[in-house]
Amino acid sequence: MHRIRATLVASATVFVMASAQAGAAEIAVIVKTVNSTFWQNVQKGADAGVASLPEGTTISFDGPASEAAIADQVNMVENAINRKVAGIVLAPSDPDALVPAIKKAWEARIPVVLIDSMLAESGEKYYQAFLATDNRKAGELCAKVLIDKIGSEGKIAIMSYVAGVGSEVGRVGGFTDYVKANSKLEIVGPFYSQSQMATALNQTTDILTSNPDLKGIFGANEPTAIGMGRALAQTGKVGKVVGVGFDGNEDLQGFVKDGTLAAIAVQGSFQMGELGVQTIGKLLGKEKVEKTIDTGVIVVTKDNIDQPEAKNVLY
Repeated sequence: MHRIRATLVASATVFVMASAQAGAAEIAVIVKTVNSTFWQNVQKGADAGVASLPEGTTISFDGPASEAAIADQVNMVENAINRKVAGIVLAPSDPDALVPAIKKAWEARIPVVLIDSMLAESGEKYYQAFLATDNRKAGELCAKVLIDKIGSEGKIAIMSYVAGVGSEVGRVGGFTDYVKANSKLEIVGPFYSQSQMATALNQTTDILTSNPDLKGIFGANEPTAIGMGRALAQTGKVGKVVGVGFDGNEDLQGFVKDGTLAAIAVQGSFQMGELGVQTIGKLLGKEKVEKTIDTGVIVVTKDNIDQPEAKNVLY
């Protein structure tokens, strides 16, 4: 799987719609799970994005019950293709498993815009644009914040989510490589919560118990970071173990405000939905679009959480 590049690459070839699709007006937005405020904020962005498209264009919003339900997401993509939607905005839960379905969309001349996570290289020709946080850069940023807080020696833990997902590979890979290149910190993990808050809570509790000398900990996505924060609070480790999380729902904002977490790295989830739908609109209008678009990340701390830069991405 290739890494996300921070710079924009050459413009993608205009995707030519088949005449059979010309009258279709539904854009299917399919995310990793509907049971997350992060993805619900993507939906809000998609709703805003459709307002700028031609009258009559609608969006449908769907996703599995959990990020680990990959087969369910594949079925949702195939169902969208079968009902001849105008375009698909997809956050793939698995880099390999979604490739055959996206190939079917390509064969049906249905444009596909990926958000958040990349497909395997074998699927690169089948989608027209990729909008996401530069996850590798974001992971490096989280590592820098943690090192700034705890120093360059000691032990830290990585609490991750679903192994092999594009965003996870970039985010945790960037974090790990930065730590190894810029410190002598010992890394425990990563541990995978499968994006289940309760699992992350139990895993973090076990790690804190078995590693009493732990100085810092990184929670790599929303449910994982929430579980991690709750474990820090329940075990009395707030102020003793420095936590850095990822994403920015109300739970995580509360952890920053009360000092449970030192910082959270927040993606432009609203922008992913809005720009994803708008990019489909451009493709339907036969406009050229960039193949890769960075939607950004902001580090939110107690010092800036009430500032405009943070409020624009928190949800």
